[in-house]
Amino acid sequence: MAITLTERAACELKELMVSQEKVGAALRVWVAGGGCSGLSYGMALDDGDMEDGDNLFEQDGLKIYIDGMSLQYMDGSTVDYLDDMMGGGFKIENPMATSSCGCGSSFKTEGSGGCGSGGCCSK
Repeated sequence: MAITLTERAACELKELMVSQEKVGAALRVWVAGGGCSGLSYGMALDDGDMEDGDNLFEQDGLKIYIDGMSLQYMDGSTVDYLDDMMGGGFKIENPMATSSCGCGSSFKTEGSGGCGSGGCCSK
């Protein structure tokens, strides 16, 4: 499968790249241990080359880098951009997540272990 962007996320990402003078950069997405559900997402603009083990996905002229370990926890995910009362931001919709934290950046998958020490897991 792949990591995809919604139309809104692609538009916001392009605007962000222009405002930060990083046109042509890639969106790097990763999973790290931690967070109250055991795993957490990370995203950053990456204006370097792909690293060993990276997977490349392209959509709407944008590049997305994700390492192989992270992809096993995020395959089929969609990056969206949402506006809410707290402001706007990128959010990952992950079909592999079996639970997540209220913050939206911490999750667990089948077989990834239990909740972290924060104790705020929800289904």
